[in-house]
Amino acid sequence: MAYQVVIPAAGQGKRMKADRNKLLLSLQGRPVIIHTLEVFEKDPACNGIVLAVKQEEKQLFADLISKYKISKVYKFVTGGEERQQSVYNGLKQLDQADIVLVHDGARPFMTRKMIAELVEQAKHSEAAIAAVPVKDTIKRVKDGTVSETVERSSLWSVQTPQAFRFSSLLQAHEQAEKDGFLGTDDASLVERMNVPVQIVEGDYDNIKLTTPEDLIFAEAIIQKRK
Repeated sequence: MAYQVVIPAAGQGKRMKADRNKLLLSLQGRPVIIHTLEVFEKDPACNGIVLAVKQEEKQLFADLISKYKISKVYKFVTGGEERQQSVYNGLKQLDQADIVLVHDGARPFMTRKMIAELVEQAKHSEAAIAAVPVKDTIKRVKDGTVSETVERSSLWSVQTPQAFRFSSLLQAHEQAEKDGFLGTDDASLVERMNVPVQIVEGDYDNIKLTTPEDLIFAEAIIQKRK
């Protein structure tokens, strides 16, 4: 089933300690954002990408997309102060989407299999997110002291892509805007609208590049996949 995707790419990425947008950093000789976009570019089910960027970086992204022949980015929107605002700006500019994916530009290792499973699940249940079971022991801490060891069998670490019926996600964003609610991800917005969110098991390789160490892990993942 066809889908479109909104990619917020306007973050500052302070934890990466870089002198530029982390999506512009080089990974195996190409910018991180190009690695991400190429997955959707090569997926026949993807029929459009909306990219939310800083106004001052729009031309830079446009030049990269032209250089690497990414044809499915059909619209740029201006990113907001928060990721949620960037996604909302993107949703308002989508062309006739039924299923929409929201994906972090700094996650270049999602797979087409994962995308297809998310789209299929969202088609039937309105919302689906990629996630993996938590592997570490989790403890609740208060004032530097452990107050509880959390039972982890029901805990999942959430990733992107996240897939939704377009109408459900747009309505959830509109309501969040009206209420002044800022969620931690897009799924949290539809959850508060009482839309059930289904889990599709993701991949531990599907990391988000957040700190300098993550670039080392990313190089290792590329080598492993080769």
